[in-house]
Amino acid sequence: MSSHAHWQSRPEGGGRFAIWLIRAIALYGGRRMGRLCLYPITLYFFVRRGPERQASRKYLQRAFGRPATTWQVLKHIHCFAATILDRIFLLAHGEQPFRIETEGLELLDQRVAQGRGVLLFGSHQGSFEALRAIGARRPKMPLRVVLDKQKTPAMTELLEALAPDVGACVIDAAQDGTTIALAMAEACHDGALVAMLADRGRGHEVLRRTGFLGSSAPFPISPWLLAHTLQVPVVLCFGLYLGGNRYKLVFEPFSERVHIPRHDRGPALDALIARYAQRLEHYIHVAPYNWFNFYDFWQDAPVADGPAAAAVGERVGV
Repeated sequence: MSSHAHWQSRPEGGGRFAIWLIRAIALYGGRRMGRLCLYPITLYFFVRRGPERQASRKYLQRAFGRPATTWQVLKHIHCFAATILDRIFLLAHGEQPFRIETEGLELLDQRVAQGRGVLLFGSHQGSFEALRAIGARRPKMPLRVVLDKQKTPAMTELLEALAPDVGACVIDAAQDGTTIALAMAEACHDGALVAMLADRGRGHEVLRRTGFLGSSAPFPISPWLLAHTLQVPVVLCFGLYLGGNRYKLVFEPFSERVHIPRHDRGPALDALIARYAQRLEHYIHVAPYNWFNFYDFWQDAPVADGPAAAAVGERVGV
């Protein structure tokens, strides 16, 4: 197995068992009991999951600019476990048990009002699930989420069990590029928010490298090719976990329309990905324990040259 396939296939933060355990505690013990159980769960995964522990330590060293302590690694794992726990309650009860503040929501409203749909690009940072709060506050604003159901089967099962109506709004990213693009185009035609994560590629995706936390790191090109195809506003979204029951949803307008010239595709993609990476890096410094890529994000991975990027563009209709 190539290094690229290996890091893409690694389960995030403990995989199926972690999700099953946290789900059981949440459903049968309540949030208060679940929060107490996060401490032994954190310690267990710190001891048992060596690769994730080392990846956390290396990432935190980049985020803080100095060697990470054991306490900081434990705090990072605990923060991830807390957001997994809260995901269950967000799905089951909405935002009622939480304090969710927003920033830039009026700017998002302005773009939704255009009626062309909006692409929301997020990251594996904090809780993307906190976006469900927008659905409750804006019931006439449909939300579709692009999610790879095959990559996180345990979370998919949980989603469909706790919130079948929400699960029905998922666009399965495991489908071929043309099918995904058509589903997203249909959602945008209906004026929906279409949300996807743009910081991690899947095993077969083409990547390009850009500067990120001090080194070159690979990012997927497909979100930007899709944005070019759909020609709708792109807004960045960051769902930051602030501790306890507090979250903050930040919306930042990125582009009214993404344009990638056919004959100058590489530099255009590089500029878009670099801008996205800069904003992601900014919010990592704001909330360093919120970024949940528990593998060596910076390691060597195949990247696209000009012809490869062009070929991918043809497959998604760019």
